[in-house]
Amino acid sequence: MQNLVLTEKMAARSLYILKHKNEKMIKQLSKNSLNQFRLIAFLEGISYLILLCIAMPLKYKFGIELVVKYTGWAHGILFVAYMILLLKVWKQYNWSFKKVVYAFVASLLPFGTFVFDKQLRENKIV
Repeated sequence: MQNLVLTEKMAARSLYILKHKNEKMIKQLSKNSLNQFRLIAFLEGISYLILLCIAMPLKYKFGIELVVKYTGWAHGILFVAYMILLLKVWKQYNWSFKKVVYAFVASLLPFGTFVFDKQLRENKIV
């Protein structure tokens, strides 16, 4: 039970950090469709990691199934938004099919959206 309390405190602390430390980044990223895509990619990556690293262990170690339910819903909504914005920036910025496939595969891998965003900022993706 003590581990559960520590895990909940860690999750609350992570959400606090995400909310308050990244407000400036969120305002900057929401200016155009590419930046909106990058913001959703960041949030989708975070939700995926929370699902894998916090919610799934809570479900299978402590039997708390609701954490996976709600985290899964949030991640699913962010994933759909990621795909919609991916199609939008593909058309708007004339991305190559290779780049779009890379972005799609990145959304399926843990830390993939972060790697894709870094390469996108550095213009390393064709």
